[in-house]
Formats: sequence, C-alpha cells, structure tokens
Amino acid sequence: MGDGRAPKEDREFKKLFKYLFYTSRGGPTRLLILNSLLEEPKNANKLAIELGLNYKTVTHHLEVLMENGIIWKDGEGYASPYKVSNLIVARLYLIRELEGETR
Repeated sequence: MGDGRAPKEDREFKKLFKYLFYTSRGGPTRLLILNSLLEEPKNANKLAIELGLNYKTVTHHLEVLMENGIIWKDGEGYASPYKVSNLIVARLYLIRELEGETR
C-alpha cells in the first residue's frame, strides 16, 4: 500500500487489542496475564498465585483471551498450561504501539 496506512489485517488486530487490553474494564488484568504468558506457559492456578489474583477472575480472563484467539490451552486437564498464539506473538508490536498511544 502506498497510502501510508497499515494493512487491513493489522488494523483489525489493533482494534481487537485496543478493546481487549485498553478500553474494556478487564483490560489491565488481561494485559498482565498476557505478559506473564509471554514469559512462559502457565496454568490458571500458577497465574493466579503469581499475579495475586482470584482464581475465578483469572479463569474468566483466560476464557476471554481464548475466545478471541489470543491464547490457547495445551491440553484438557487442570494443570494444562496456557500459551500465547503464534499469530499474536507476531503482532506484539501492535500492542506496544497501543501502549504508547494510551500513555
């Protein structure tokens, strides 16, 4: 594109990220969870302990992130870790751009 605009796919991801992490009430918590999972995969209990959050709160936000394709669960059991989607890892620069815009 020669018009200086981001590709449509990036604009759509940025819109999703803005909603999930910056304009919705649970955004800050979801951003904490995402950043923790970027360090290493973790299960819900480990996330709750590490972040000092209620387990049910963490599982709610994990469900929201999974529904939006941000993360996925590697297995079915209680101890199964959550991992960040490769598609999202490739677009982390969009989240960093939003961080700069919201300061």
